[in-house]
Amino acid sequence: MDPLFAWLEATAASVWLRESLSVFAFPTVLLLHTVGLAFVAGPCFAMSLTLLGAIRGVRPQTLLRLYPLVWAGFALNLATGLGLMLAYPTKALTNPLFYGKLLIVGIGLAAFVRLRRHLGGDEPVPVAVRLACLSSAAWILAIFAGRFLAYTYTRLLASH
Repeated sequence: MDPLFAWLEATAASVWLRESLSVFAFPTVLLLHTVGLAFVAGPCFAMSLTLLGAIRGVRPQTLLRLYPLVWAGFALNLATGLGLMLAYPTKALTNPLFYGKLLIVGIGLAAFVRLRRHLGGDEPVPVAVRLACLSSAAWILAIFAGRFLAYTYTRLLASH
């Protein structure tokens, strides 16, 4: 895998993201990744809290309007996540926590998609409550896992 990592690290985009002093390089990609996360996790927490009864006076069906915002946030996170991974492919792709984070994000998205069925009235309340708890836990874990990625790597670059 090292030749692949070395090749990725040598691409113009990887070098620019990693070495540029421009605020539009790595800092902006990281900022946009955080904004995307807010657009994903925020509405998911709002839906979960509403279904759990912590937010009163909001009909769950009104939260369906947030779905496009979540998917836009996910698209932004996918694009910026690829950018962050491209900046340091060896760091990301040799870290088991990176794969754990991807799995957790997948679980969070699956719970989010299933919650939509409940917001439309198709699933029983106990299932929705479990999905709301699972969704909230997944996004909390994804945030922690993403933050710990900065500190848990064993290799930064293929050349080191």
